[in-house]
Amino acid sequence: MELGMSYFGVFLGAGLILIGCGYGISRLASAALEGTARQPEAANSLQTMMIIPAAMIEGLGLLALVIALLAVLSLNKSVPVAGGSASAEHAAAATH
Repeated sequence: MELGMSYFGVFLGAGLILIGCGYGISRLASAALEGTARQPEAANSLQTMMIIPAAMIEGLGLLALVIALLAVLSLNKSVPVAGGSASAEHAAAATH
């Protein structure tokens, strides 16, 4: 039960970060489009200034997924494998 809650926590955290990244990119694009509507001649500079923060926000989302994957893989290392060395030790202890 505790291991399942650990997985739930990891993926809930990663999901919240990805939702936040999507919201941040949408707010950024909304502000850039509003600025372009107000001042059409500044569209090129606004687009250039929008790309760099959007890439940083997207990188944060990718980093969140990598951290979630590493957390899940480290959780999996703590689970004994069926038929592995833990069951062999248990069988040896049962015969004595």
